[in-house]
Order: sequence, then structure tokens, then C-alpha cells
Amino acid sequence: MNIFGVGLPEVTVILILALLIFGPKKLPELGKQLGKTLQSLKKASNEFQDEINKVVIEPENDSFENSNDDNSSENINKIDIKD
Repeated sequence: MNIFGVGLPEVTVILILALLIFGPKKLPELGKQLGKTLQSLKKASNEFQDEINKVVIEPENDSFENSNDDNSSENINKIDIKD
């Protein structure tokens, strides 16, 4: 198990230190708060990534659609010429 470059022995030491520092009554509350914090960070990160994707991908799609529009008008002209 390797989470963020921290192996199982390191995680065990961190958990034991947290248990000694905060005590068994406070530890579940801290874990719950840490989970909520990580969840909100993940949500913010996903929203940020979505915004970046919109900014980067939409102009590419617009230019792709414009080039397709140009090609389809050329194809129509070619069809008209053949008939």
C-alpha cells in the first residue's frame, strides 16, 4: 500500500502519533473532518479541471466545426458541379 508516497509503516506511525496526541475520543471527529476536507478539495479540483477543459477544448471544437462547415460546403459545390 502506497498512498502519496507514504507506505504502510509510515501510515501506522502517523496513526499511532495521532492517537497519542488527540486521544481516542477526539480521533473519530478529526477523521470525519479530514474526510470532509478531502472531499471538498477533490470537488474543487474537479470543477477547476472542468473549467480548464472547457477553455481548452471548446475553441478546438469550434475550429473543428468551422473546418467541417467549410469542407461540407466544398463537397456540396463538388456535387453541384458533377450534376
